[in-house]
Amino acid sequence: MTVIILLTIMVVLQTHNISAEENEELDEATLRKALYQKTEALTQVPWYYIAAMDQYERNIKKTNDEDRITGIQIPLEKWYGILPPHSNHKENESTLNLFNGIGKDGNGDGIADPTNDEDVLFTLAMEIQQSIAENHDLESAITTYYEREKATKIITEIAQMFRHFNTIDLSKRAFPIPKWNNYSYRSTWGDTRGYGGRRIHEGTDIFAGYGTPVRSASYGVVEIKGWNRFGGWRIGIRDMYNIYHYYAHLNAFAEGIEEGNIVEPGEVIGYVGASGYGPEGTSGKFPPHLHYGMYKDNGKHEWAYDPYPYLRRWERNQ
Repeated sequence: MTVIILLTIMVVLQTHNISAEENEELDEATLRKALYQKTEALTQVPWYYIAAMDQYERNIKKTNDEDRITGIQIPLEKWYGILPPHSNHKENESTLNLFNGIGKDGNGDGIADPTNDEDVLFTLAMEIQQSIAENHDLESAITTYYEREKATKIITEIAQMFRHFNTIDLSKRAFPIPKWNNYSYRSTWGDTRGYGGRRIHEGTDIFAGYGTPVRSASYGVVEIKGWNRFGGWRIGIRDMYNIYHYYAHLNAFAEGIEEGNIVEPGEVIGYVGASGYGPEGTSGKFPPHLHYGMYKDNGKHEWAYDPYPYLRRWERNQ
């Protein structure tokens, strides 16, 4: 780790009054946040947007580089330009510029290294900064970089969460129904459904009485709130892992819950009901329950997967 990273981390530690003994137990999240803040100081791109872009790529890609703690991956053909890269290719920024490469030296060692976290984050931020100058808008710059509007929406929501909570450690989870309530559920993934045509059940039904509180399972941003003929009164919340949490058949929404709100695990977002399977206001076509679904975005498309194992884990932990 370079001297620059260590100095940056020391500033962060002093700001948070962390002792020398605790320095040895410094977690990866703190190290990464220190890198984001250093990159912000160099480029003026807000640290929480840099962190959100890093998190987005960590969600959709895997890196085999054990020496790195961030996940941004810049294609080598963009990094080196027309200069053929190879494993020991250590070039300075000026040389890369001659060959239309975008690689930058972020840690001041004279080398633009695509395997170095500081260099990669600095290069990313400078690309965004240059695009902002051309497009006059940060979100437009992100769309230009990723060539996908949904990526911008997800990254912006993650950035909002990081800024709101002032941390990138938002992994805590909660079971959707408070433990002092009566409820029951089993694995219902893949069961057939007849209303609206033949389709499978994309979620888990948690049966409980009318008005039982429904809690957010995660930190997240409320993307959707309102009526759906299949799900009735429903709420959709996106978390930092590109996971969309779907809460359906509600009887009512919690007071103050609106689209764009930032929520946290255990926060009440609505109440169990039996709404859905018809035009707005339809209710009572089935016993009251919460339909809970999980959908993952992989950078290209979104798909549903079985939430039952996760619900069992969160239930054990509450």
